[in-house]
Amino acid sequence: MRFTTKALLMALAGSTMIAGTAQAELTGDLNIFLDTSNPAPRATMEQLIAEFGALHPDLAIETTVIDRDAYKTQIRNFLTADAPDVATWYAANRMTPYVKAGLFEDVSDLWEEPAIADNLASTKGAMTIDGKQWGVPYTYYQWGIYYRKDIYTELGLSEPANFEDMKSNCAAIIASGRACYTIGSKFLWTAGGWFDYLNLRTNGFDFHMELAAGDVKWTDDRVRQTFSNWRELIDMGAFVENHQNYSWQEALPFMVNGEAAAYLMGNFAVAPLREAGLTDDQLDFYQFPVINPDVALAEDAPTDTFHIPANAANKDAAREFLRYVVSSNVQTEINNASNLGQLPVNASASVDNDKFLNEGFAMLSANSPGGVAQFFDRDFPAEMAAEAMQGLQEFMVIPDNLDDILNRLDKVAERVYK
Repeated sequence: MRFTTKALLMALAGSTMIAGTAQAELTGDLNIFLDTSNPAPRATMEQLIAEFGALHPDLAIETTVIDRDAYKTQIRNFLTADAPDVATWYAANRMTPYVKAGLFEDVSDLWEEPAIADNLASTKGAMTIDGKQWGVPYTYYQWGIYYRKDIYTELGLSEPANFEDMKSNCAAIIASGRACYTIGSKFLWTAGGWFDYLNLRTNGFDFHMELAAGDVKWTDDRVRQTFSNWRELIDMGAFVENHQNYSWQEALPFMVNGEAAAYLMGNFAVAPLREAGLTDDQLDFYQFPVINPDVALAEDAPTDTFHIPANAANKDAAREFLRYVVSSNVQTEINNASNLGQLPVNASASVDNDKFLNEGFAMLSANSPGGVAQFFDRDFPAEMAAEAMQGLQEFMVIPDNLDDILNRLDKVAERVYK
């Protein structure tokens, strides 16, 4: 679907999101492709783009919004055949195929500018391949365990400090007739989230990244230990039954209705939980607990990004747009709870006064010294991630198949990483 922002400019000219006066005279066309097809992020991006256009009235902006899943299958084609000037994508390994194919523009020059170099330093690594930067981040969000505080209070439970506490809590929850965790593994990435955290806590960030890079075999004993920890939860009945039949959204009612006490999920789950009737007095959040005390805590914090295709026609305007979208006041506005409801990447931006955003910001800025991963299907190559996540779901349903799963994934890895 396409829309032209000029029709919106008069109404938005006085909006608070506008960063200031124009810094460059921009003309011509600017074509932007977005994968932000869900209503709230779409509205936020449309407003952002319209306000950028208000700063540059001689620039004709045309935006194409594509369903997120469809976008993933179309991106290589449109980057190659009819590239826009700006396109959304993801950080870290998910950039690699397009960087290696010469389809993303090197924007290292932007990262040398103090406004970006100083304020986006924490995310530079996620945007770097071969010593160069290939885009800018515009939002990220925490993962962790969202739980029913009222259920924990009823059962006399506290947030777990370690894996033993986690299992002890789980035993009490199961004894009360509830599942410890809801999950909808019909969407395979939800199982990927559990593997990420169990592996990060068992073996650490560096090991997790080595596995993602193909430098460690799936049959490695350290990987097996991750699955052994996971199986302890599976065998005790920690997860809702028949989770392979539910999407992540369809797993929410188990928590809302009190049939499950917690959900390992990204912060995007907060809005639908609130909309379903859970209050902030009932809902709370904690960092996935320690498993191996010798391993520094690392977190999943997926980062969404903007890129300039190598074949873009208006790279000057595209660079100005990237500068705009990472500026501190724009970052503050687009990430507040009424817009994206996520965390700003600019260190000078303000975090919205939302309970979960503040808890996530504190966790990521102060309590995750072990590193920040992007998420299973972003850190692993696409083909490896797809095959592995099927194996992770299979393990959750039939844990006795572990040997077959790991051997199969080693064979896939030989093909993917050769």
